[in-house]
Amino acid sequence: MNRNRNTGTSSRRDVLCGIAGGVAAAALPSSPAFALDVLTDDAVPDLRILSGVGGNVVVLATKEGQIVVDSGDAESSKVVVSTLRTLGVPGGKVAVLVNTHWHPAQTGANELLGSQGTTIVAHEKTKQRLSAGWYVPAEDRYEPPLAAKGRPTQAFFDTGSLQVGEKRVEFGYLIEAHTDGDIYVRFPDVNIIAVGDVVSPERDPVLDWFGGGWLGGRVDALEKLLSLGDANTRYIPSYGPVVSRKDVQAEHDLMLAIFDRMVVNLRLGQTSDDMLKAGLLDGLPRKFEDPAKFLYDAHKGFWAHHNKLMNDIV
Repeated sequence: MNRNRNTGTSSRRDVLCGIAGGVAAAALPSSPAFALDVLTDDAVPDLRILSGVGGNVVVLATKEGQIVVDSGDAESSKVVVSTLRTLGVPGGKVAVLVNTHWHPAQTGANELLGSQGTTIVAHEKTKQRLSAGWYVPAEDRYEPPLAAKGRPTQAFFDTGSLQVGEKRVEFGYLIEAHTDGDIYVRFPDVNIIAVGDVVSPERDPVLDWFGGGWLGGRVDALEKLLSLGDANTRYIPSYGPVVSRKDVQAEHDLMLAIFDRMVVNLRLGQTSDDMLKAGLLDGLPRKFEDPAKFLYDAHKGFWAHHNKLMNDIV
């Protein structure tokens, strides 16, 4: 979750880079702060990614309308909806919207799309959060529920699938990886998986401990994502570029190494500050922009999982 709802001009202008032969980037003339990235791989000519609109918005065109994964933030909702009208399908009909989780940067255009008759799919936990609202401890405030038209109309617990026109989409629960409502969205015909904020190639991985996410759940989810793909699978995160299986493996190994180190230090009764001073994150292949925050959130997440201080994560 991006706790700072205003991400800043520079981050909003970031353009996804590199995917199987390249990405053609075109700035939207009506709003220069946003960018549209077009995958040029012959295998996925109908796939588009909107970046700079909160979280990435993934769009797959079918003969019966678009399948969209996540809808960006509220600030960008009008630009997202107007851009979707220009992509792939005459009239820009969005047949299905799938939310990877319930954070505002992934659900901002839900209400606009729902009011147009779009079917909204999400995990049951996401539906509950969007229907009831939730507390944001870092800001000492409550996030209000979405209007009824923006809430999921179809929800599931474990796995599910849909056929839209000639395209199939599959989705499944990633338990407590980032929040309590994370899912993957798999397009088996083109070997691409949208993963929300469960993979984080550019930003520090975020563990929304108050929203049900924790480090052990993230390790399990990354392992699950690896099992769903092969050497050629590409993964689309909420933030940053499309990544390969090798990148997901590297993040899994990193999170597992941190988990193992934290278990040792937790058994010694250390706080997150103690761990930081002891150099728990030293010598790892990746540096953190805010190591104190990452360790604090990871430490808090363990509080609800004290019976899982072992290598066998369940």
